[in-house]
Amino acid sequence: MSQLSYYEQKDIENIKKLRNLIKALPPFCVDFFRGIEPRTSSRTRIAYAYDLNVFFDFLEKENPFFQKMNRKEIRMDHLEMLTVNDLEEYMEYLKYRFNENNQEITNKERGIMRKISSLKSFYNYFYRNERIQNNPAALVQLPKLHEKEIIRLDVDEVALLLDEVERGENLTDKQKTFHNKTRVRDLALLTLLLGTGIRVSECVGLDVEDVDFKNGGIHIHRKGGKEVTVYFGFEVEDALQDYLDERFGINPLPGNEKALFLSLQKKRINVRSVENLVKKYAKIVTPLKKITPHKLRSTYGTNLYRETGDIYLVADVLGHSDVNTTKKHYAALEDERRRSARNVVRLREKDNLHSEK
Repeated sequence: MSQLSYYEQKDIENIKKLRNLIKALPPFCVDFFRGIEPRTSSRTRIAYAYDLNVFFDFLEKENPFFQKMNRKEIRMDHLEMLTVNDLEEYMEYLKYRFNENNQEITNKERGIMRKISSLKSFYNYFYRNERIQNNPAALVQLPKLHEKEIIRLDVDEVALLLDEVERGENLTDKQKTFHNKTRVRDLALLTLLLGTGIRVSECVGLDVEDVDFKNGGIHIHRKGGKEVTVYFGFEVEDALQDYLDERFGINPLPGNEKALFLSLQKKRINVRSVENLVKKYAKIVTPLKKITPHKLRSTYGTNLYRETGDIYLVADVLGHSDVNTTKKHYAALEDERRRSARNVVRLREKDNLHSEK
């Protein structure tokens, strides 16, 4: 039997995780997850399962009717008994609560909106399939979202970040010990993120064979399973070539032979490790900005848009299925471009404006 790819392995792990999460929900919820399976990824369904578990936690803790019963006894027709007021109480509950480990949990407007959106999808599924006659979730208004400032690195900060990765001059003594072992890898990884705008999950999923130096591209798996080629420039190529010279001298642990980026434990590097190394270097260069791998993606999108002015190209390269998503993120730049265009079109030659009458 051939070795499963990274994405096939992750999908199996997600399916196992999802099954465990569903076991904690009322039995009829299985139908919902089966129904949405053809149109959603395993990661999306896991997010739904987490959100629904929070909802049923709320019913058990806060609703007098449901406090008297075991969660497994909750039936579909009980959903119809809830009112808009009950669901608005749930929104209030989401702002501040305690989890099963008695840890404080808070949600801001975006977290609340996601959980209410999950609940709306849950109700809509059963209502659309005529399993319930009343749909109170459809009447609940989502919280108003305030636009967040898009955090990204400036051009000089990008150069400083890569310089710090290469030299490690401002790292602690302990960090410098690890830096000596990971410098080439870290430089290749951050150069790739900054030079292509790929997602951190796409980066850690790369295999050695996904790098195509002949055509200057990497083969990646986008969200939803779509496979595409993303092209890179000479700076990314040089960094990857240097790293691969080192990578081919490492003997990975079994099951990790194909992985492009390896941890010091000789396993495929994971998302958390990439997040930590980005944070480590960025904190030195720009301590007031909370830089994550996603912010490096935003930095690439900003630079690409400034250079090309083509929002559709940016959307395509970043893998946005809807260009409106891209426009929302780069609205400020669009306004900047519109203002800069005000004097581009000339109505009359300047010399003629003050010609003699």
